[in-house]
Amino acid sequence: MIKEILMPIISLGGMSIIFGAGLAFASQKFAVDSDPREEEVREALPGVNCGACGYPGCDGFAAAVVAGEAPVAGCPVGGASVAEKIGEIMGVEVGAIEREVAKVLCAGDCDNAPNKYRYQGIEDCVAASMLVDGPKECSYGCLGLGTCVRACPFDAIYINDKGIAEVDVDKCTSCEKCVAACPKDLIEMIPVSSLVQVMCKSQDKGKDVKKACKVGCIGCRICEKACQFDAIKVEDNVARIDYDKCVNCMVCAEKCPTKSIYADFNSRKVAFIEEDKCTGCTACKRACKFDAIEGNVREVHTVIEDECTGCQECVKKCRFDAIIMK
Repeated sequence: MIKEILMPIISLGGMSIIFGAGLAFASQKFAVDSDPREEEVREALPGVNCGACGYPGCDGFAAAVVAGEAPVAGCPVGGASVAEKIGEIMGVEVGAIEREVAKVLCAGDCDNAPNKYRYQGIEDCVAASMLVDGPKECSYGCLGLGTCVRACPFDAIYINDKGIAEVDVDKCTSCEKCVAACPKDLIEMIPVSSLVQVMCKSQDKGKDVKKACKVGCIGCRICEKACQFDAIKVEDNVARIDYDKCVNCMVCAEKCPTKSIYADFNSRKVAFIEEDKCTGCTACKRACKFDAIEGNVREVHTVIEDECTGCQECVKKCRFDAIIMK
């Protein structure tokens, strides 16, 4: 009886030793040396594992950085501070990084955009959009049922009292979870410095937009003609801003007949020329696209405040640092 019990035990023990030795040999024989910098990069990352970098979590991104397949500034959640740390680890310089935040590009709230039927169902934008594109008359508009809110791991997005999703810029980490969650493709990442946004993504023709929303873009191209920097174009019946070209002059918002273009006018600054530094070279006057600067050659120039749009073109052209924005 004892023999019958001991034999299986001895056999299994022997097999375990043999297999263990085999695995130990294989681990030594086929071991892949890892770069110690990979762990350092991983430690520098925020550890959100959101995938916004385009890689499967922070481990995947760290490996890609060390392998030279991903940029050191590729983590949108970590931003500039994390990019600098990773740059130090990798021994590369990191240039200026513009932080981007999510923005819900829809102003069609309960006051501006009517509903075509009363929705009673699952409180989810994806589910509602399956029923004739959702209850809103505008098939492109925000449904306000909070799918993006639930997708955000940082509590940075909420439904305002007008029934539209809104982003808290201070909390947004640029993880893009809400962008992926929105079935209407209404959420975009924009530079945090941008003071102007087109609050509409409807591709319907103007007459149909007017029926569906009071503040929708009708594709009239007035903004396009008014822009002096070629920064806004009408495509697929809706205006779109090129943020690389936009200088926050806000003229497009001033001219928009439906007020579908939002601008933070309270943050608009005006140029001021310091008399003791101005040489009267006229470089600023020639650079101004809005005739907001007056003065003759070799005379101190002045800014016409009511005409200044705060585009800062004059600041860029002044060689004597004589212009400041107030």
